[in-house]
Amino acid sequence: MGIFTRFRDIINSNINTMLEKAEDPEKLIKLMIQEMEDTLVELKASCAGAMANRTRIARKLEECRERATDWERKARLALQKEREDLAREALVEKQHFEEEIARCERELGEFVQIIEQYQKDIQQLEDKLDTARNKHRVLVERHIQANRRKRAQSQIRTAETSDAFLRFEQFESRVDRMQADADLINSGRERKLESEINRLEEDEAIEGELERLKREMRERKPKERSETTD
Repeated sequence: MGIFTRFRDIINSNINTMLEKAEDPEKLIKLMIQEMEDTLVELKASCAGAMANRTRIARKLEECRERATDWERKARLALQKEREDLAREALVEKQHFEEEIARCERELGEFVQIIEQYQKDIQQLEDKLDTARNKHRVLVERHIQANRRKRAQSQIRTAETSDAFLRFEQFESRVDRMQADADLINSGRERKLESEINRLEEDEAIEGELERLKREMRERKPKERSETTD
């Protein structure tokens, strides 16, 4: 696959959609980042090559302009010396360099456009690469958190099934039983105390009733003796 095909595939790709469909998103994003980095290196190398060619052509263009100017000077000199034949040959050479100048100017313009496109492509790819790297950091963090949660859940399950945890539950059950027994004892004491107090209240009521009867009987005896005497 050529560099430009890879570049277009990368730029036109939807990272989010690809990650959602991937079985191993973290592995996929690593491969994407590696592909982007490799493509970016090639793009920069191609851009550097184009810039070197632009410099070479610009230098050649300047040389051709200098040579064309020099041949025109020589043609003028030949005419001054009444050597029209030499002046004509000098102008032919000048025309040759003017053709080279036109060709160099066209190539220079093409390389300027190529370099500008390379720079745009490089910027686009760097932006895409930054997005992919950010996605990778998020995926790595999620992976770390998932592993931590997995270890924590595993430790919790291990603790729940361990002898120490079972002994702890048994001890907790014994403590609950002891508290229940204590509550029953206290409850029994409360009922006994309440029963004794109720009995005292009943005895007091009976004693009161007994005193009332005694009082009534004492009051009745003088009346009975008075009635007998009459």
